[in-house]
This record gives sequence, structure tokens and C-alpha cells, in this order.
Amino acid sequence: MKVTRFSVIVFISIAVFVLSIFAAKQNKATSRYHSKKELESFQMQIGPIGPGEYFLPSSRCAGCHGKDSLGEANVNEDLVDVNLYDRWSASMMGLSAKDPLWRAKVSQEKLVNPAHGMALEDKCTSCHAPMGHYNAHYNGASHYLISDFDNDSLGIDGVSCAGCHTIGPNGLGTTFSGEVLYDTTRHIYGPFVNPMVGPMQLYTGYTPMYSTHISDSKVCASCHTLITHTADLNGNLTGGEFVEQDTYHEYKNSVYSQNNTTCQNCHMARISDPIMIANGYLSLTPRTPFNQHSFAGANEFMLKLMKANKTSLGIDIPDFKFDTTLIATNAMLKEKSVNLTLHFDSVYNDSAYFRVKLLNKAGHKFPSGYPSRRAILQFVVKDNNNDTVFKSGILHSDFSVAGESPAFEPHHQVINQSGVSQIYEMVMGDVNSQYTTVLERAAILLKDNRIAPNGFTTQHASYDTVKISLDALSDPDFNKVSGVEGSGTDEVHFHVPIAGITSTINATARIIYQTLPPKFVSEMFSLNSAPIDTFRNMFNAADKTPIIANADSLLNLQLVTFTGKQLNKKDDVKVFPSISNEGRVSVNAYGQMDIKQIDVFNSNGKIVLSKVLSNGSKTEYIVLPDAAGVYIIRIKSNKNDVYKKVIKQ
Repeated sequence: MKVTRFSVIVFISIAVFVLSIFAAKQNKATSRYHSKKELESFQMQIGPIGPGEYFLPSSRCAGCHGKDSLGEANVNEDLVDVNLYDRWSASMMGLSAKDPLWRAKVSQEKLVNPAHGMALEDKCTSCHAPMGHYNAHYNGASHYLISDFDNDSLGIDGVSCAGCHTIGPNGLGTTFSGEVLYDTTRHIYGPFVNPMVGPMQLYTGYTPMYSTHISDSKVCASCHTLITHTADLNGNLTGGEFVEQDTYHEYKNSVYSQNNTTCQNCHMARISDPIMIANGYLSLTPRTPFNQHSFAGANEFMLKLMKANKTSLGIDIPDFKFDTTLIATNAMLKEKSVNLTLHFDSVYNDSAYFRVKLLNKAGHKFPSGYPSRRAILQFVVKDNNNDTVFKSGILHSDFSVAGESPAFEPHHQVINQSGVSQIYEMVMGDVNSQYTTVLERAAILLKDNRIAPNGFTTQHASYDTVKISLDALSDPDFNKVSGVEGSGTDEVHFHVPIAGITSTINATARIIYQTLPPKFVSEMFSLNSAPIDTFRNMFNAADKTPIIANADSLLNLQLVTFTGKQLNKKDDVKVFPSISNEGRVSVNAYGQMDIKQIDVFNSNGKIVLSKVLSNGSKTEYIVLPDAAGVYIIRIKSNKNDVYKKVIKQ
């Protein structure tokens, strides 16, 4: 009788099964052998990884690294279950291939540029389904599509266990846009020395190996850097490229990279309890420190949406697992993302001067990642009758921002009228410099004023992929203190009119995180396909309330008696921004100066705009001509004439 490898595996599995039952009967309280249910699950599975294959789905890892039915392995010192499989399965990593927004976005890109459809989809699956993608190409496929998931357990598994732990140590941090450097030697890498080799080799065919690289941020680089090829409005590739997202290089350009705080340190919450990391092995040494696999980020909106639609999305995950991930996500946003402090600087000339200081606590820009994500600074002042005196960053019922420019809101250093809002975001422009949400049409950076991380500088080697737009760069309070870069902060000044107010006032500032603004999906929702229609229905029914990441308030402020530092008292005129994408420019007079007339000259010295103010004004807005170039603004005041230079991009 010929003895096959599979027969040996089955024989050994049965032997272990019998021994485990005997041991459980002898001493169930201290047994660390697999339960009957777990062993029956093993026996139903196929053997180890087959010839010519490099991956196994996560279900093959769950037996040892999932919930222990005896409650002894994969628990912390308080006996709380922290098993790797369950935490991962309800994360955005575990659900990356089932993400309905991603599927809808791929469909949109294909509808806009159908000639590129297969190439676009193949590129997208390289990160959202990396094991299936790699395996298909290794076996000769020219493309790997979402439709292939229906018959591929590796693809639908998303960014799964082997999808990260078989990434090799060589060349990390040098390939991007889904070019993952997998090790094809059937080693599976972990962060603990002297791994127990036998069981994993037996059940999976992998050889576990300790390596420091699995704890390095470079493991994340291949997918958390995405550079797209630009197509014009007719679908023709221009030869240009656009950095759609680059969280990895944002991290490299920060103090976090310099002090070896890695992505894993923050996004895989570490506990110091010694953890028995596999079920059923008496001799396995408990491991510490232990990184939980919740992969907490900021995408609470999509987690809630998928939880609410899990049946139609084919997601077989109990609600409590989603809830665990949502708790970790909420804590990440509120505790580890951004600090906000509200300052009351002065009262002068019928105005109250406030300042909001934001400090980025993340190891990358805030917000980071996919370009739909943004943060809104909300600032509201009310009198003691609770009547609103001033408001900025107010959300409509559909969670759009009141007063926001139809294309995009420019970066602001000073806000001196209600309805003008500070929004931190990255905005893409097409070949005609027009706002777009179509990723393949992205050609230029219209705006990126997302708050830089601590230590970020324009001199860093990675700055070419993580640029800040010029309107924010020209702001002396953005990522600078006394002109020195790298503060990881931004300060926004609010000038609040208080004429006629004799009571106290109350001021509140909030920084609000929004995953998916209505304006970002409106272009996609103008099209129809099964994935788009499915996501549109889910989006319309979803709770779109954004998260307040941080807030601060100042109550019962005395306007008459306040004697703090009086900013902006000096006679002066300021123009902002000095570099403009849209051409909308604010002219502000301070102290005893009043604006009487504004003249705008082009580079040839010709007046292209003139505005006369018979009664004088403290604040005026002008719109520069459409043509890009350098303009000189002459401000005639009751004191003297002031000249300012502005660049229109």
C-alpha cells in the first residue's frame, strides 16, 4: 500500500485528536491541547500548501491563532480573548476585498476609461487582494479581476495572514503601488525568536521564522504608497504620474521614523501580557510584547456601513467583533490623532481675536490615505443668550460644509467672516486643473493642507511625493514655529465682530474627521453599475455623522475687562493667500487703517481690476483674473498705499 503525504497528515491528526480527548478528560482546567471541535475542523481541511503554491487562506490559521475553546491560549492575563484571527477578520485589512466603496470606485474608473478597465482592476486587486493577485500572475494569468474572487478563497480573503507574513526581508521600502515582495521559500515570518516549527510545518507546509523586518514599517510600504498614471479627459495616457496616497513616505518624513516608532506600534495596539499565541501546545512559550491585530485606523464610517450590510456583502462576522474594531478605531481618532487648543488672544476695535492650535499626533499627515478623507475645523461663538455670533465649519444635514467652495475651499490662515471654513484635505486636479475625484484623471495637486507630522520638512528626500500645496506653505503658522519647519502644527486665527455685544461670550472649537464627504461620491453616483448602485443604496442609508476627534471651549469670556495680548493692533494690511489656486484673495486691514480702494496690476503693469470703497472697509475679497501669473495688489487706505504680491497658479 502506497503511503501518501496526505495519509500521514490524516493519521497524525487523528492521533493528536485521540490524545487531546484523553488529556482533556484527565485535566480539562489545565489542558492546552486542541478541543474535539477544533480537531474535527482540521480533519475536514485539505493538507498543507500544495506544489507551486505560496499561500493559504486565513481559515488555515484560525485553528491555532483563533479563539481557544478552552479559554487558555490567545487570552491576556485577565482572560480576555485577544486572538489574532478574530481581531483581523473585522478590520479593514480583513475586509479589503469585500469593501463596497472600493468595488464601486473600481467600477467608476472602468466606466470613465473602459479601455483601461482590465489594467485598472488588476492594479487595484494587487493591494486589496494581494495573495490572489500574486498567485494568479504566478500561474500565468495576465490580469486578476474582482470577478475572479468568486472562485478564489485567496482573493476574497483580502489582506490576509500570509498576505503580510510571507513578505520577505529583501528590498522592502523600495517598491510601491502593489508591487509586494513576497518570499517564495515558504517561510512565514514572525516577531518572536525561536518559533515552534513542527506544528506549522505539519498543518500548513510553512516554516515559521523569526525576523525583525516583520515589525518594520517597510512591510507596509508596497501598498500604502500608490502612484497612478494620468489620463486626459479622452482617456489618453499623458505619460504623467500622480501620487494618490503616500502614507509610508509621510511617515518617513517625520520624527516617528527617526525614533523607530513603526506603523505597527500604533495601528496594532501592543500589550505587555505574556500570551500563549497558539492553541493546544503545552510546551509553547508565552510571548511578549504582543501586537493585537485590530489594525485600528480612522475608517469608522466604512466599518459601520459594512456591519449594517454584512449579509448582502457576504460577511460572516458577528457584530461583537465589529464592535471591538470600532472601539479601537474610535480610540485611535480621539486619543492618538490630533490635539486642539483654543486661545482667546485679545479684544480690539470691536473684534475679538481667537486662535485655534492643532497638533498632529500621528506619524503621517492628518488625515492620511485615500483622498476622500478630510478634517473640518469647526468654530462657533455664542453670546450668553445662546445666540450665534460667529460660525465656521458648520455642517448641513447631508454633512456637506456650509459655504464651501464648489471646487474646493482654499487654505486659510485668517478667517474673519462667518461661513468661511478651514478644511484639511488633499484635492486632485485633472489635466485642465479642474477638480476631479477620478483617480486616473489626477494630474496636478490642487490642494494639500493636511496637517504635517512632527518633524516633517520640505527638505526631506521623500518630499517630492508628499508635497504641501503652496497656499499652506505660504502660511507662517503651518508646520512652522518662528519660521522653522517641523512643528507638526497649524494655527488658524479667527476675527470675530463683537460690536453691540455687552454680555459674555462662549467659544467652542472642534476638529471633525470625515471619511467620505458627499461631494467626493457625487461624481461616482452620476454613473450606474451594479457595484455603484449597491454602494449608493448603502451610502444613502448609512449614518454619515463624522467623528469629533478633539474639541476645546472657552466659556463666560468677559469682553470689556479682558486685557490679554492685543494682536494685530499695529496699523497694517495683509493679503491672503499669497499663492492662490482659485484666485480668491482676502484683503484685511488692521489697527487704524481702512481700505479705500484696491487695484490689481498684472506683470505688465496694466490694471486688470479696480474696486473703490467709498465708506472704507476692514476686510474685502477680490477674485484675480483667470490667467495664471504674478499680480501686484495696491491697497489705498486712509493712511497710505500698500503694495502686495500674489501668485495665481
